[in-house]
Amino acid sequence: MEKKWQVLDPAPQSFYDQYPELPPAVLNLLYHRNITTQEKIDEFLNPDYSKDIHDPFLFKDMTKALDRISNAVKNQEKIIVHGDYDADGVSASVILVSTLKHLGAKYIDTFLPHRETDGYGLNKNTIQKFIDEKINLIITCDCGVSNVEEIKMAVSAGIDVIVTDHHAVPSILPPALAIIHPQVPGETYPDKGLAGGGVAFKLAQALLKNHCEDHESVEKWLLDMVAIASVGDMVPLLGESRTLTKYGLIVLNKTKRLGLQKLLLEARILDDQGKSKKEISADTIGFQIAPRINAAGRMNHANTAYNLLMTTDPVEATELAQELDQNNQDRQKTTEGLVKQVITDVEENQSENPVLFFVGQNWSTGLVGLIAGRIKERFYKPTIVMAENNGEITGSGRSIENFNLIESLQAIPECFSRFGGHPMACGFTLADKNKLEEFKQKLTEQFIIKTKDQDIFSVLNIDAEIDLDNVDWELFDILDQFKPFGIGNEKPKYLARDLTITGLEPVGKDAKHLRIMVKHNSQKIRKTIGWSLCNGNGTNWCEELKKGDKIDMIFEVDVNEWNGNRELQLTIVDLRKTDNTDDANYYADDANHADNKNDKTNDTNDNLIYEDLSYKINGILFAVHNELGAHCNEKQICDAIEFKFKQENITYTREKILPPSFEGERFGRNKIDFIVEDKIILEIKVRNFVGKEEYYQCLRYLEAFNKKLCLLVNFRTKILRPKRIINPKAKI
Repeated sequence: MEKKWQVLDPAPQSFYDQYPELPPAVLNLLYHRNITTQEKIDEFLNPDYSKDIHDPFLFKDMTKALDRISNAVKNQEKIIVHGDYDADGVSASVILVSTLKHLGAKYIDTFLPHRETDGYGLNKNTIQKFIDEKINLIITCDCGVSNVEEIKMAVSAGIDVIVTDHHAVPSILPPALAIIHPQVPGETYPDKGLAGGGVAFKLAQALLKNHCEDHESVEKWLLDMVAIASVGDMVPLLGESRTLTKYGLIVLNKTKRLGLQKLLLEARILDDQGKSKKEISADTIGFQIAPRINAAGRMNHANTAYNLLMTTDPVEATELAQELDQNNQDRQKTTEGLVKQVITDVEENQSENPVLFFVGQNWSTGLVGLIAGRIKERFYKPTIVMAENNGEITGSGRSIENFNLIESLQAIPECFSRFGGHPMACGFTLADKNKLEEFKQKLTEQFIIKTKDQDIFSVLNIDAEIDLDNVDWELFDILDQFKPFGIGNEKPKYLARDLTITGLEPVGKDAKHLRIMVKHNSQKIRKTIGWSLCNGNGTNWCEELKKGDKIDMIFEVDVNEWNGNRELQLTIVDLRKTDNTDDANYYADDANHADNKNDKTNDTNDNLIYEDLSYKINGILFAVHNELGAHCNEKQICDAIEFKFKQENITYTREKILPPSFEGERFGRNKIDFIVEDKIILEIKVRNFVGKEEYYQCLRYLEAFNKKLCLLVNFRTKILRPKRIINPKAKI
C-alpha cells in the first residue's frame, strides 16, 4: 500500500531562540520527538546512568518483594523464575537468575513455557507441576499480570508469587504477594515504558543494592540483557529505557557472556578473531540478535536461547549458537512461504475487508505474529493470523494507528480462553473453534465503530526536506547524538526530490534489494541502498526503475564500513518516480507551511490578511483543542467551535453548500465547515495526515466563494498548527 508522505513542520522560531546553543538541525529533531524542556533535552542528549536511573524502591511493592526473596535465599527455599519465550522474557529470566545465583540462591530453576504446548504466561498444568515439586516461591518475568486464576491456584497451595511484568493491566489483578509493574493502579514508579527485562532489572537492582557492596559493578554487567530486552520487545527508547539501552549497548560491545560472543560470531557481527566488524547498535539487536533469540521459541524451545546466554562452556556455547542460527534460517524460509499464501488469499478474497483474518492449518503458532506483522505492513489493515492445531485456534494480531487492539479484545472476552497484549499487538486462544466467525464479526464491528469518520492510511513522517549536497559527515555527527534509535525515537528521515538515477544494480541472494546511484543539483554521485523495496502495488522497484529515471526519495543517513573504511550511505525508506504535475506546488507554497504569525504570503510586508479576525479564530481553535484533546470526531469539534463563536459574538455560516458547478470533483465533498464573518473559510480535519488533497480542496472552496483566506486545521495533532491558504485570484 502506498504511504502518505508528510513533511513535519519545523520547530517554531521561539524554540530555536530558547536554546541558541544547539544547532537548528538538532532542535528540529528534538521538537519532532516532543522533547522540548531543558530537563528532557539534557536527559535525551546526555543520558547519565548515575542521574537518570530511578531508585528501584520507588515501586510500591518493591520492599515486599525484596523481603520475601531475601528470606527465600537465606533459608535455601526452592525458587522458580517463570519467564517467557521471546527475547524480552528470555533476557529477563537471565537477569533474575544471574542475580539470585550471585546472592547465593542454591535451589533455583527457570521455567520458560513452550509456545505450542504451554502458551503465553502461566497455566494450571505448570502450576500443578510446581506444587508437585514443592516450589516455595515463583517469580514471574515478562508475564503474570493477567494470570489471576493460575496465581490463585499457586497461592492456595502455599506458594508465594511475585509478579514482574509490563503487559496490559487487566481490570482484576492476581493475588500475588507483590506486583512489580509500572502501570498497575496506584503505582508510583515514574517511568511507565520499561520492557519486561527492564522491570526484572529493577528488581535485580534492588536486590543487589541491599545485599552487595559492589552492586553497581554487578548490575552494570546485566545491562546487555536489558538492551536486548528493550529493543527486542520494541518498547519506546525514551526516558529510563533510553538510558538503560545506551549503557547496555556499551556492555554488549564488550560482553563477557560466552554464548553471546559465539552468537555474534555466527551472525558474522564478529570476525574470526572475535573482533567486532562495526559497532553493535540497536539495529544490530533488532535485526540480528533478537531474531535469533526469538527463533528458539518460534521453531523449537526458548530453553536453547536461555542456555546459550547462561553457559560458561565454550563447546556448548558454540553448539547452541549454531542451533539458534539454523533455527533463524528455518524461520525465515518458512515465514516467507506462508506470507505468500496469506497475500494471495487477501488479494483474491479479502481486498474489501476492513480487518484481515487468516487461519493456517497446522501452522506453528510461533510464526503467526511475524506473518501478521508482514501482512499489516503490506495492506495497512489490522491483521489477525491464526493457527489451528488439534482443534484449537491460537492467533496473533497486529494493528494500525488509532485502533487499540487489546482494548477491542477486552470488549469481547467471551471469544477467548486466554488473551493479552498491547494496543498494537495481541495474542490469544479462542475459547472454542466454533467461536471463529463470531470473533471475526465482533472484531470487525469494533474496528468500524472505533474508526468511524477517520481516514485510514499509512503515514510516513519526514523530518525535513533536504538537498543531497547537504548530507555530510557533519549531519551524520548530529544524528549520532540521537542514538540509540528505536520506537519513539526513530531514525531521522529526510526527503530529497528530483534525483537522477545514474546507475542501479539489484543485489542480494534473490536480487530483491537495490543499490542505486543518484545525483541531485550538483554532479556529485551518492550511493544508496534499498532493502526489498516495493511500490504501492507490491511490485519490487528492481522491475520498475532504469538509468536516467527521476525519483523522489525518503532516506536515512547511515555509514557503510568495510576493511577499516567508512563512507556515508543513504538507506532508502521509500521512493517514487518524480511527479512533474502542479501537485509539487503544494510543497513550495509558503502559505501552507509558514507559521500563521509570520505568514505574509500574497499580502503586504506589514500586515496579515484579516489579522485580528485570524487571531480571534486561532484563540478559539486552541481553546477547543485544549478542552477536547485530539480524540474527538469532526462533528464534536465543530459543535464546540460553534459554541465559542456564539460566546464571542462572531458571525458565521456552518456547512455552507458549494455552488452546483463545483460539485462532483475528485474530493467528493460539497460542504464547507465554516465561513467566518463572511471573510475566512475555516476547514476542520481530524486525520492522521493532512496534505495535498486537503490543500487543493481548500483552494477549491476559496475559488467557489471568491474568498481570499482559508484556515485549514487538523485536530488530530498533539500541537495545533492552523495552516493559512491564500487564494491569489480573490480580492479583499
